[in-house]
Amino acid sequence: MVEHCGGVKNEGEFVHTLTLTDIASGWTECVAMRVRDQMLVIEAFEEVAADLPFAMLGVDSDNDSAFMSQNVFDYCKGRGLEQTRSRAYKKNDQAWVEQKNGAVVRRLVGYGRLSGAGATKALAQLYASSRLYINFFQPSFKLKSKTRDGARVHKVYLAPATPCERLLAHSCVEPAIKEKLRAQFIRLDPVRLLQEIRLAQQTLSDLAAHGVHNDATTAGASEVSVFLASLSLAWKDGEARPTHRKQPKAKHWWRNRPDPFADAWPVVEGWLIAEPSVQASVLMDRLAAMIPDAYASKAQLRTLQRRVKAWRSERVKEMVLGSLGKSKAVPVEA
Repeated sequence: MVEHCGGVKNEGEFVHTLTLTDIASGWTECVAMRVRDQMLVIEAFEEVAADLPFAMLGVDSDNDSAFMSQNVFDYCKGRGLEQTRSRAYKKNDQAWVEQKNGAVVRRLVGYGRLSGAGATKALAQLYASSRLYINFFQPSFKLKSKTRDGARVHKVYLAPATPCERLLAHSCVEPAIKEKLRAQFIRLDPVRLLQEIRLAQQTLSDLAAHGVHNDATTAGASEVSVFLASLSLAWKDGEARPTHRKQPKAKHWWRNRPDPFADAWPVVEGWLIAEPSVQASVLMDRLAAMIPDAYASKAQLRTLQRRVKAWRSERVKEMVLGSLGKSKAVPVEA
């Protein structure tokens, strides 16, 4: 099964992820695509077919125009691939690949928006390491049976296994492919793969937050021993995945609308000084009588109430802090 995971903006395109999942084993491949294009989909098929440990027999996709095109149809027909698609408006037809979009793509990349060649390269580096970590070391459950008793649904799951383990246990997989998988599994280092994933995630996090990547953040994390030692203290920093850490937001100091009391506030402040306990509704009535063209509707009453509340809060702070300052300035006699 195959599907896009990404978004499009008006002035250009965000980086997309092409997700391919084998239903039988759960083997998942992800390809970074800079734009949403049918020719790039064909190139992604070629790239994935070269990395898959088994032959690609068919493609089942949603109704995206990048898949439902003459070029993709000719490619599948020329290579003997059976091309099928989901039913219109039936999103659950793609449940397997949608689950991988959430469990793999979103958990690895997060929800930040990426664009440009740099982000595409960083995303491709992330998927190059994560495909090995997920398919060889990440076990998952697979549904064995499902029975319904009225409104109650009872599900039974098989023992958790990695996609590699499912392929090794499958009777239809050729012995030569199984030997190749075993040899590849022995050569892999899960700690090294996890380190590469974290470094790639840090790059994506920097690109999503600031548009640039700071190489100094990963300069001291090249040694596996240093990274392994840091895992024991990762819980102190909260979320270990850099792509899921909350980025600091700039304080909202600007105004979205013009100040309705920019010219009248000195008059209102004079009334407040003379009568500190006067209600904001009374002040609004005075403004409506004084400047009916601007305040006759009294639509700005709520804004005035907030402004008066803030003014009184500031006066109280000045009174309290002012008295404290004076008490500190008075010398204490021995």
